[in-house]
Amino acid sequence: MNSIVPAPIARQPWQMLIPLFALVAFGAAVLFSAAGGHMQPFATSHLFRFAVFLTMASAMTLFQRPLVQFVAYPIYGVVLVLLMAVEAIGAMGGGSQRWLNLGPLVLQPSELMKPAVVLALAHFYQSLPAGMINTWRAIIPAGALIAVPMALVLLQPDLGTSLAIAFGGVVVMFLAGLPMRWFVAGGAVAAVVAPLAFFFGLKEYQQRRVTTFLDPESDPLGSGYHITQSKIAIGSGGFSGKGFNEGSQSHLNYLPEPHTDFVFATMAEEWGLIGGLFVLLVFGLILRWGLKVAHEARDRFSKLLAAGMVATIFFYVAINLMMVMGLAPVVGIPLPFMSHGGSSMMTNMICIGTLMMINRWNRQKRGIVG
Repeated sequence: MNSIVPAPIARQPWQMLIPLFALVAFGAAVLFSAAGGHMQPFATSHLFRFAVFLTMASAMTLFQRPLVQFVAYPIYGVVLVLLMAVEAIGAMGGGSQRWLNLGPLVLQPSELMKPAVVLALAHFYQSLPAGMINTWRAIIPAGALIAVPMALVLLQPDLGTSLAIAFGGVVVMFLAGLPMRWFVAGGAVAAVVAPLAFFFGLKEYQQRRVTTFLDPESDPLGSGYHITQSKIAIGSGGFSGKGFNEGSQSHLNYLPEPHTDFVFATMAEEWGLIGGLFVLLVFGLILRWGLKVAHEARDRFSKLLAAGMVATIFFYVAINLMMVMGLAPVVGIPLPFMSHGGSSMMTNMICIGTLMMINRWNRQKRGIVG
């Protein structure tokens, strides 16, 4: 087989790429249905963006570890400056100030900060002497690397993305070996601060999201509309769904954002439990491959970087699925590789490209060329 298949093709991580291709193609089919049986405006751009970002991810595999470590802090700094620019000259949309208009490109810097903070922290803990892991030097600088972009993102305001940044950063800190008592203490402080943050830190619409999550039926035509219609769509799909392009909730415009945040509900109505299990299985295969890459990494930087990227993708998947099923507040987190949106596709493909890059480093360590 090796003599038949060209080496550059044979050495690609097909155990991840095949499930990824299947998921993106399935997402395009769901977006085709969400547009009423048309490739435009969602499915075509979804596939085009994936092709562009897959090329980017493939190019990332050519980077060597010393270069990636060298640019870790500069990349973090550039993205941080972009977040500051959002506050000064950012474009408004949907009541939030999250985007930068750069000519033909509309960029959401907060999305770039998710992998950037993981990269910076992985480099930080790689360079930190082992004897300092139990001292304040292991937590104060790292905490600042997380807290500063979180604060800037909360000003936009974007609670979901700020939590994603925190999650990826805390996972890297945990895997770096910081004492468990610090995380327990942090959890206790968060439990005390959470009520204060709810009443004094969150905006009114963010507070409504939390109260609606706890009791969406209290206002089914108002603040609870999104969750209520999503649960109706998922439940009406049953075991095998209503059939491809036959979803009444999305086609009759009952389901809000059927092509972005609630694309899973659109899918579940037409494909039912079978479609839902397929999506979960594919995500499981992709995440399992990512964890395998992290496990096989031979150095601290690569392990932390790979694990942080897996955690970032996992956060997207877990929060979106919990959100559309009414198990978490609606925070505007799209479903990776299925939702229509360039920023989320870019972020998740950066994570995939980073994992492919580390997988190549692992192969080189084992003496496998390429």
